[in-house]
Amino acid sequence: MRYVGWLLAVGAVLAIGWAASSPERDIAAYIEAHQAEAIGLLERAVNINSGTYNLDGVRAVGQLFRGQFEALGFTTRWIDGARWERAGHLVAERRGPGPRILLLGHLDTVFERDSPFQRFERVGPTEARGPGVVDMKGGDVIIVQALKALHAAQVLDRLNLVVVMTGDEEAPGPPTSLGRQAVRDAADGAAAAIGFEDGAGDPRYAVTARRGATKWTLRVRARTAHSSQIFNAETGDGAIFEVARILNAFRERLRGEEYLTINPGVIAGGASVAFDAEQGRGAVSGKANVIAGEVEAAGDLRALTPEQFARAQKAMTEIVDGSLPHAHATLTFEPLVPPLPPAAGNTRLLEMYSRASVDLGLGPVAAVSPDRAGAADVSFAAGRAAMILDGVGLMGRDGHSAREMADLNTMVSQTQRAAVLLWRLSRQ
Repeated sequence: MRYVGWLLAVGAVLAIGWAASSPERDIAAYIEAHQAEAIGLLERAVNINSGTYNLDGVRAVGQLFRGQFEALGFTTRWIDGARWERAGHLVAERRGPGPRILLLGHLDTVFERDSPFQRFERVGPTEARGPGVVDMKGGDVIIVQALKALHAAQVLDRLNLVVVMTGDEEAPGPPTSLGRQAVRDAADGAAAAIGFEDGAGDPRYAVTARRGATKWTLRVRARTAHSSQIFNAETGDGAIFEVARILNAFRERLRGEEYLTINPGVIAGGASVAFDAEQGRGAVSGKANVIAGEVEAAGDLRALTPEQFARAQKAMTEIVDGSLPHAHATLTFEPLVPPLPPAAGNTRLLEMYSRASVDLGLGPVAAVSPDRAGAADVSFAAGRAAMILDGVGLMGRDGHSAREMADLNTMVSQTQRAAVLLWRLSRQ
């Protein structure tokens, strides 16, 4: 991959020596020596289907990682997700004298049981493909391996840690106010919250700000009749022309604003529609010579601040309210993930992470633009944890597709950075 040369240069630097302390050298050496073990754990996790709606599969991946934490002396519990229609979350805690640190991962993927993309596959010596290999089972493995390295260096007892691995990050169950209570509780009063998503897929960058996500659902009803009567005063233009007007107006009015995106992800229209907005599936009936009477559409809205969300939702509502004759549209919003706005504490944590990386001989790390970072669970820590950083998991490319690929070389470097950062945070 494109970072192989960079990592070979890094290896040369490490062979000469670097500015880290003696415990940090032990931590880094353990991680390098146990790379095969890390990849083996990743393969086991990826080969368990854990699409968000495969509740048993999500629980099985949770059980796999639960055993890893318990072997390190963590107290674990499973929070059942029945109240928000999902599998639930894994929480692992290990109390120590240091400041409270929250580590965030997630167990689910976008690939359900009916997906043809199901297995971990090595693609040469430095790459592997598989469902969730970078988003984000690779990040979960990095959490575990970093903690194992701290334990091997006999410094894990100094850390005060809570790990939350959610079971529905890819499709949060309603309401998210309930489904993300575990994250908010763990973040309250934490000195730092660190998310192990893959971020921009480039080890030279990490995430200090993320856009939030809100789901919107549009429902249009209009008069249906023979197609020869469309556009007349008694019939109107039908539901499909009405939804076309609305969606095009969304595009024209909202496109171009920095950090704001709006996407219609699914649409169904015809004489009649049966639509499941939660699953994103539906059935339609109609004919070419019948004016469409019903349309259902759903999508998401992403913004960097609450104020930007409010402005966009106001504009969308105004557009919907201007319906064509004999058509009626309703628009509803469902907040999914809050934004993580830029903050001084987040910048400070990135500086600490970058310094650890430089001292390890891995080079500096900069903040990626929020345009390159989607919504993630770490945003639920905003305003609760003093410092927040994300996008420090396993790097790769093509997430959420059957081409999802991990750069296995970054397993060592990303784990070393995370482990040294945790050690330094424990001494603050």
